[in-house]
Amino acid sequence: MRLRPELLLSAYSQGWFPMAHEDGEIYWHEPEPRAILPLDAFHVSRSLMRTIKKGLFSVRRDTAFTAVIHACAASKPGRESTWISDEIIDAYTLLHRLGYAHSVETWRDGRLVGGLYGVALQGLFAGESMFSDETDASKVALVHLVNHLRARHFQLLDVQYMTAHLRRFGAVEIPAESYRQRLEAALKVTAVF
Repeated sequence: MRLRPELLLSAYSQGWFPMAHEDGEIYWHEPEPRAILPLDAFHVSRSLMRTIKKGLFSVRRDTAFTAVIHACAASKPGRESTWISDEIIDAYTLLHRLGYAHSVETWRDGRLVGGLYGVALQGLFAGESMFSDETDASKVALVHLVNHLRARHFQLLDVQYMTAHLRRFGAVEIPAESYRQRLEAALKVTAVF
């Protein structure tokens, strides 16, 4: 395996992360600018709060990591190819077994309908991908993640690249140098997922 755990953790601690490209090769990324979701400025819309209060979904952590990463990798209309290759799946599944990669899952009627996964390293949580098979399922997982990270004193939620979806929650883009400074501070914090 090329993506050994020690290599991945070293890369995250320096601001890099891997993605597989269509040619099957793994490329390392350090976006400029970098998208983060400030934990103290996280925004939840009124309609999403209503959905959460209705209790349509149950939320769990780390009970279906493999299912979540496979669902994130699955092709969907408008996204036929994915950066989550079999090699990525194997590497992050091993990271999960070692206690560094985590999933947040939304369930409805005993069925996994949404979720996300990422890597926790000291006070950093690097969000990798999310999926949703039902309206708001991944959003509910994200709200749960942010509340969990706040409660556990995480300092930095890295979302890597900006999307319209993340912008609605308060994600911002910062220069890579600013990201590295925040990362350095987060890595000095002892936080346990």
